Amino acid sequence: MKSITILGSTGSIGTNALKVIEVKKEKFKVIGMSAYSNLELFKEQIEKFNPKYLCIGSEKNAEILKRLYPEKIIYFGDEGLKLMGALEEADIVLTAISGAVGIEATVEAIKKEKRVALANKETMVAAGDYINKLLKEYPKAEIIPVDSEHSALFQSMQGSKKEEVKNLIITASGGTFRGKTLEELKDVTVEEALKHPNWSMGKKITIDSSTLVNKGLEVIEAHMLFGVDYENIEVLVHPQSIIHSMVEFVDNSIIAQIGAPDMKLPIQYAFTYPERESSGELERLSLKSLRELTFSQVDNEVFKGVQLAFQAGKIGKTMPCVFNSANEVAVELFLKGQIKFLEIYEIIEKAMELHKVKEIDSLEIIKNVDKETRKWVYDNYARD
Repeated sequence: MKSITILGSTGSIGTNALKVIEVKKEKFKVIGMSAYSNLELFKEQIEKFNPKYLCIGSEKNAEILKRLYPEKIIYFGDEGLKLMGALEEADIVLTAISGAVGIEATVEAIKKEKRVALANKETMVAAGDYINKLLKEYPKAEIIPVDSEHSALFQSMQGSKKEEVKNLIITASGGTFRGKTLEELKDVTVEEALKHPNWSMGKKITIDSSTLVNKGLEVIEAHMLFGVDYENIEVLVHPQSIIHSMVEFVDNSIIAQIGAPDMKLPIQYAFTYPERESSGELERLSLKSLRELTFSQVDNEVFKGVQLAFQAGKIGKTMPCVFNSANEVAVELFLKGQIKFLEIYEIIEKAMELHKVKEIDSLEIIKNVDKETRKWVYDNYARD
């Protein structure tokens, strides 16, 4: 039986992971869970899965949990997440936290030579070089991607050598505003931006999907995970979300991972790899029901998220961290109604223009760049 720590258990990835575990009780046990602020759902999950270790966002909520569960070990805040990532009893750490806050927990899990089921894009985007150095230092540690696109690439590469890979093709649904013009996006509301056509996700990642910044983050993450040059990574809009990504090999053969838009499949694969297992919880794709699979280029004039990510990635060093941090704050301000939708791109562009690139030789540099970028965005765009 494998023991699993789930960081971000109340989010969409976390709740799907618990569904996977629930039908595989003979295979998996939840040893630890973290949540940010959804205390009611977290309590339901605690009652059902009975983890030994808990972590919550605030000290106030941690005190509530201590009164309710005096027999459990309870942490809170960013420091608590680091401790959760380092749990000795865990075999697998699922990092399903949105944002740069997930980086340190992943670092701790690698140092303990755990399997990291990675569903946090920002870890490899902001700290990819540092993470890859750590993986060489701790060779028993491993990262298995959970994002549907990176899981698809990972699955498609099985049985091949790195030098046989020619191109990575990342698919995008196109988000809420696929096909829209800049004029049509000038005054879109938060409510409109959160209506994703294919996926049910958290607010932040849904906005990232609407701007296509999520695809930009995925491009940088793919480069960091698989060591493929940016010139050999492509993004195609695929509205049906059936082909989750593809790998083109040197002989021009293309292998694609195809399945229903169901996050439980890549989550389970990250838990069971290198084996595959059946599960009644996994949605089955009926090929007979498919009417069409279409692909088109990204409209970079309207959706600048992909293009900006390529720029940040090619510059490298601390620039991807700036791209990510500026976007995180911009999305937060948009969700609060303090900026307009298209200002998200403006904020990212200006933050990148002003940044003086630094080498990454410690996690502290990433944390400082993240902090400085966030402060700049708040100082210049936050409105009372």
